[in-house]
Amino acid sequence: MARFAVELVFGPDQEKRLAVRPAHREYIASLAGKGVVLAAGPYADDTGALIIYEAADEAAVRELISADPYTPADVVAKWEVRAWNALLGSWLR
Repeated sequence: MARFAVELVFGPDQEKRLAVRPAHREYIASLAGKGVVLAAGPYADDTGALIIYEAADEAAVRELISADPYTPADVVAKWEVRAWNALLGSWLR
C-alpha cells in the first residue's frame, strides 16, 4: 500500500459546499474507519483541505475521490493527488 496526500482547493460557492459537507464528512469518516483515510481536515482559513489516503495506487485514490460527495456537487476547484513518502510520525507503525 502507498500513501497519498490530496489537497483540495474549494470553489467559490461556499453555500453549496457547506450544504454538501455533512455527506462529504460522513464519506471520509467511513473511509477512516476502514483505514483508507489516515488523516483529514480543512485548512484554518477554510480555503481547502488535506486528506491523507492509504491505497494501492493513484488510480484507486482517484476512484475514492470520484465517489466523494464533493465531486458530483462540483464544489472543489482543484484536487491535487501526490504520492507521499511519510518517514516520521507517531501514527507510522
